[in-house]
Amino acid sequence: MQGTRKVTDDIVWVGCNDRRLALFENLFPIPRGVSYNSYLIMDEKVTLMDTVDESATSQFMENLEYVLDGRTIDYLVVQHMEPDHCANIEELMKRYPDMQVVANTKTVQMIHQFFDVASDGRVVLVKEGDTLSTGTHTLRFIMAPMVHWPEVMVSYDEKDKILFSADAFGTFGALDGNIFNDEIDFERDWLADARRYYSNIVGKYGAQVQNLLKKAAELDVKMICPLHGPVWRSNIEFFVEKYDKWSKYEPEENSVVIIYGSIYGHTEAAVNSLACRMADAGIKGIKIYDASAVHVSELISEMFRSSHIVLACATYNGGIYPPIENLLSDMKALSVQKRTVALMDNGTWAPAAGRMIAKKLEELKDITVLEQLSIKSVLKEDRADELEAFAQKIVEDVLP
Repeated sequence: MQGTRKVTDDIVWVGCNDRRLALFENLFPIPRGVSYNSYLIMDEKVTLMDTVDESATSQFMENLEYVLDGRTIDYLVVQHMEPDHCANIEELMKRYPDMQVVANTKTVQMIHQFFDVASDGRVVLVKEGDTLSTGTHTLRFIMAPMVHWPEVMVSYDEKDKILFSADAFGTFGALDGNIFNDEIDFERDWLADARRYYSNIVGKYGAQVQNLLKKAAELDVKMICPLHGPVWRSNIEFFVEKYDKWSKYEPEENSVVIIYGSIYGHTEAAVNSLACRMADAGIKGIKIYDASAVHVSELISEMFRSSHIVLACATYNGGIYPPIENLLSDMKALSVQKRTVALMDNGTWAPAAGRMIAKKLEELKDITVLEQLSIKSVLKEDRADELEAFAQKIVEDVLP
């Protein structure tokens, strides 16, 4: 049984959902699943925009056959070669022997790396600014290298003013029939997953995203059709503004995320006391996370949201408590930058984590270490004034 929806009169969403997959890229938890979006343009020449993951091939082929209703596919536009979007290229080339693959040079190279297919006479090579007429629609191709693979391109439909945006403007989460942003409460139900998707998958490539945003700003975009998550047909500027902030590494909120590594609960207790003092002083949106219990992708996402970060860490075997050490590696790999960090460390005989964390933070761009508070075993009442001063220093920096 097919599951499709019309995007416009002659463009149909033929994508699929995967609610069984536990880890996206075998790395990121996706408790709400993920969608693989694909779009069929039913013009004089039938054009398919990307395919789906191998796990959804059966449903995908049913969707295609239902919408095609006996027609063939003339063009397959391949915007991105990650297997969750390209898995069905070989199968489609076999099913539709006259189908042409529309791709750039890097994409064709990757097609041959993934599949044993003969591409002679089957490929329409395109480059920046090239167009393809499908009848009433004209697709203009825009190269978007490293958003987030080197071969990525996006496509602009000049007729309906749609940007087929590849992995840009994507989000985790399966689509529950409501595929459009104005059919859901995006800010309430989807924004956190969109931020986590961006910060962990695309976040390293802020400069490249900025290049794409500048190209897109020259277009009259009325709709955005990404490869994951909702289709945007209203209030597009809301999501574009988020991408602009994230790719400039500007925080969404003046707030604090506190991430701690605590062995027996004493560091956690100090963090709770700190949070209460900051809340009393008027800071809103404070979030506290246990680095041992929360997936690192959530922690990175919260760092993209917040202007200030508190890292509270026990000393472990003379070094940094491993979950916090792993977090620091991810912060570097994903280019967390332009943030202010306050440090708490704890140790019974040799508190050293704070000094070591500060040293690692020097490897990141535009990170300001605001203050450091060291604890020996337990933060006792006789050090309440020190905790108050530590909290006040953060408050004065967060609140305008």
